[in-house]
Amino acid sequence: MYARRRRWYFAMMGSCIGLFVLAWAVVRLWSVPAAVAMCLVAMVIPPVAAIMANRRGPDDRWWDDPSGDPKSDEWWDELDGKRRRPESHDQ
Repeated sequence: MYARRRRWYFAMMGSCIGLFVLAWAVVRLWSVPAAVAMCLVAMVIPPVAAIMANRRGPDDRWWDDPSGDPKSDEWWDELDGKRRRPESHDQ
């Protein structure tokens, strides 16, 4: 999942740079409004790329990982409605 998100991010950022360069190196010679429009489209790409690169997929589990503090984990499990099996202290 991470590699796919990274590829999409670099592809989107590469297209953003490509749009800027193409707009002011080539397109402006024929049409300045078209070059400005291309820059406006390129301006929207970086935030979208950042959002897509940082979103979590359905297989990315992070919100319910244990913290390592048994008391805190027990408290959060109780709040979330998850009951842990009582640990037996009998020996």
